[in-house]
Amino acid sequence: MSRTSDVGYGKPPASTKFQKGRSGNPKGRPKGRHNRPPYDAVLGQKVTIKDEGVERRVTAEEAFLLYLTKRGLEGDVAAGRLAMVAIEEARSARKTHGPANSDMVVVAVQPGSVNCALRPLRMASKLDAYRPSAKMFLEPWLVEEALSRLGDRRLSMDEQVTIVRATRTPRKVEWPDWWKVKPESVDD
Repeated sequence: MSRTSDVGYGKPPASTKFQKGRSGNPKGRPKGRHNRPPYDAVLGQKVTIKDEGVERRVTAEEAFLLYLTKRGLEGDVAAGRLAMVAIEEARSARKTHGPANSDMVVVAVQPGSVNCALRPLRMASKLDAYRPSAKMFLEPWLVEEALSRLGDRRLSMDEQVTIVRATRTPRKVEWPDWWKVKPESVDD
């Protein structure tokens, strides 16, 4: 059999095959690329998780470990083993390198402020959840409930404007018949 008949499906011609001793990537890795795996960059990022109904920001590494631990406690044996290995590695790293730097969050609350209680009770929400100084807005259902408790008492125009401005989505509120201020007329 001749050499020319060895060419076909799965048998490329010898002239197009990679030559022995020559790199398939002669220019090498492009500049600016790092040789380290992206795990550090990914696992160091902050993510938002919901823990017992309350959102909080943690590193992706911590979120992953919490997820593995949860799965292990639910009966996933492999996830439980992985969580235990990760916990032991973290303990041994802490012993050799000392405790890791942690972020300290200080929340200043004015005397008499109820903002810190409104969010967990889902009575109010922040306009920007990631900015500590963001404005708090009342949920529409809470405004409706509060207005129903007024009975015969009526609010002044200034009070009505204040309530409309403090409501997260005032168009969703079923305002009482005596209410004069329309949500569209109040500019922010």
